[in-house]
Amino acid sequence: MKKIIYLFILAICLISCEIDRYPYDSIPSDQIFEGEGTLEAATLGNYALLKGDANGGGFAPQLHRLSEYPGDNVSLSGTTTDPLFYTYNYNNLVTSGRVNDFWVSGYRAIVGTNKIIELTSEGQSEELDQLIGENYYLRALTFFQLANVFGRPYVQGTENLAVPLKLTSDVNDLPDRNTVGEVYDQVISDLKKAEELMNIDKSNSFATKEAAQALLSRVYLYMEENELAIEYADKVITSGRFSLLPTDQLAQYFTLNPDGNPETIFAFKFLEESDYNHGWYTVGSLYANIQGAGWGEMYASSTYLDLLRENPGDKRMGFIDPQYLTDEEGDRIPAVYWVNEENNQYVFKRTYQQNGETYFDLDGSSVKLQEEQIDGETKYYFDASGSKQYVIKDFDMAKRNGYPKFYILKASLQEDVPHLWSPVVSRLAEMYLNKAEAYAKMGNIPMALENLNVIRERAGIPAISGETDLEAGQSILDVVLAERRRELAYEGHRKFDVFRNNRTMNRDYPGTHLVGNNPYYEIPPTADRVVEYIPQAQINAQPSLIQND
Repeated sequence: MKKIIYLFILAICLISCEIDRYPYDSIPSDQIFEGEGTLEAATLGNYALLKGDANGGGFAPQLHRLSEYPGDNVSLSGTTTDPLFYTYNYNNLVTSGRVNDFWVSGYRAIVGTNKIIELTSEGQSEELDQLIGENYYLRALTFFQLANVFGRPYVQGTENLAVPLKLTSDVNDLPDRNTVGEVYDQVISDLKKAEELMNIDKSNSFATKEAAQALLSRVYLYMEENELAIEYADKVITSGRFSLLPTDQLAQYFTLNPDGNPETIFAFKFLEESDYNHGWYTVGSLYANIQGAGWGEMYASSTYLDLLRENPGDKRMGFIDPQYLTDEEGDRIPAVYWVNEENNQYVFKRTYQQNGETYFDLDGSSVKLQEEQIDGETKYYFDASGSKQYVIKDFDMAKRNGYPKFYILKASLQEDVPHLWSPVVSRLAEMYLNKAEAYAKMGNIPMALENLNVIRERAGIPAISGETDLEAGQSILDVVLAERRRELAYEGHRKFDVFRNNRTMNRDYPGTHLVGNNPYYEIPPTADRVVEYIPQAQINAQPSLIQND
């Protein structure tokens, strides 16, 4: 362990120490290429630059914020001066320190990979080829995610601007922004090269052939090259290296050591001893307060919770931790709640029993709770001026500014450490969902359902047997995208899944994104702020960079 930590420190210093100016200045010393061991150290440095740090900075943590906070799975319970607020409410800033950190850390890693690719030759040994391939993979992953954040979705036009393709380590090489099509071409080229070179079975904390294939499946899905998305997903599935966690372990997915998780294809592994600083500034700290650590200010959205509640017993509800209030005896307090559609505020009412019936007080009157059976499920409601107001029958909850604390646990509790978390880049469940979406777009409904049902059944919810099971007005693609939302929430997919399918982001639900003048209830896929601004610091350094509208 001491040797591993030393290599990380050495690599980080060689690559990024004394780098104050711009990311393109981040060039490793030639001395680190004197042997295979130092090449491995330099590669570890590139991993370190991408995975981020103990204070929640760096590429992977900022990517999470930039892809999840503008989505419809989260609800912030207050305002803040942190730049994350302006990503969350679509009032993006050109001066956001978090966006700039994402750009800088990404390009520092890209330059590190470029140096290794430049100064090494393929075919000397299987071990060296593996390391070279890992750098091709890391470069592809970084370009792909930079393009997703700063460039419009591929399906909206390949001539739109994305990000500069920095393919050298020369400090004087300052490319302008390339098109989305050009960046995607480079990503595919790098991933195919990585797939060719990587032939050693390493743990899922490192890039492997299957990691390259998994990312290729996603890239092709984003391009709507559906047959290729299926082909590469199948390569991963049939490799025999991965298996879905059992249903009864699904809710513990992110608590496992990544190396011991059979479903994870690739993750940036965080260690408590070197990557954890009390948990207060990590990604998970905003989602929950655990054992006294964390802000616990951003919660699961009401629409995401409604989606999970469509199937009682959905094991993915285990990733949500409602903070219930208790009485003096320590018992939970029965209550009903709903969202007032007129003002998008939660309404909680404690209930009581009278003559075997459940009641609650509303506007000075005692209201009887009623129930009915819909599709075999019990639904609760009360009469509201001649119409039915459906409610959730549960327990009263702790709240912040009126927003109930539905804590999110996907970025916390790895190995029981409050906010230790290893960002998962690819896992096997995504491969089945990629296939389901691709088949849906090809009109092959039986195969779309076959792959979709693998995920539904693992989650403990009923399979869909055919088109007759779809609700009125639903398409098979609607169903697949809803399942992607359930399964991949809080893993950095949702924003991209909505806009690359030319759909509108619906944020008509409680949260402080609706506070202030002219809030965004809906964000169409054509909106300017589907993409982030290029950081002003980068334009100041390189005035030829064109800003996003």
